[in-house]
Amino acid sequence: MSESGISRIFVAGAGLMGSGIAQTAVQRGLQVLLYDALDGAADTAVGQIQKRLERAEQSQRIPVGAAASSAALLKAVALPSAADQSHLVIEAISEQIDIKLAFWSQMEGICPPEVLFTSNTSSIPITRLAAATRRPDRFMGMHFYSPVPVMELVELVRGLVTSESTYATVEQLALEMGKVPVCSTDSPGFIGNRILIPFLNEAMLALQEGVGTASDIDQVARLGFRHPMGPLELADFIGLDVVLGICRVMHQGLHDPRYAPNPLLERMVEAGRLGRKSGRGFHEYPG
Repeated sequence: MSESGISRIFVAGAGLMGSGIAQTAVQRGLQVLLYDALDGAADTAVGQIQKRLERAEQSQRIPVGAAASSAALLKAVALPSAADQSHLVIEAISEQIDIKLAFWSQMEGICPPEVLFTSNTSSIPITRLAAATRRPDRFMGMHFYSPVPVMELVELVRGLVTSESTYATVEQLALEMGKVPVCSTDSPGFIGNRILIPFLNEAMLALQEGVGTASDIDQVARLGFRHPMGPLELADFIGLDVVLGICRVMHQGLHDPRYAPNPLLERMVEAGRLGRKSGRGFHEYPG
């Protein structure tokens, strides 16, 4: 047993974040059950994770044999009831408050009282999510950054009544997963999005006002600020619908105009231009 005492994890949500969390966990020797409400999504994600592990082994980024040993720890499950055998649940489902609250209410009825609950939410208050359960002291935020297998950071967010023992256990788990944890209070957007959203909004405003093209704005950030990608590229990578949702939650929670969604962002989402996942956002992504 690891120092954290966590060896079996139930990951809910088999999208970009959930599959990345699952991959990272199995590469560190943790057993993972991957669940998604969409029929077949978890099985598809498991297949994609296996291929990524095989490519990593072929390129010598992981040791020989590590792909097979890691993949053996990963299993897709079709029913949320499988969470009852886990030590910890990580929720990485749609960033919509009603969907998350319904999920946590369901988990409360499935999992024994000792199971810890964590959410990968990037903006929704942890205390509000924890209120859907009868264990708010055993509930906290575990906000990973994308792509999860590559990015080192994880924001650990205490709810109003998160216990010290819960925080210590999840912090140790984060270290065992190879992450660098930082602690944030339960404020809308936590640390990362508190800083990021005004930056993205200002880049969108500069584009809207014709200060520069999308390519020029991103080039300034890449070459002038030494950012790995520009703000508009980053928004496309995150998903413009996700960015819009984060803006709305933060603006509602902080009542600060810096976090109000940019009108151009709203129009692009309405038009179905969601970034990389739709093939077109502020930039185009053929194929």
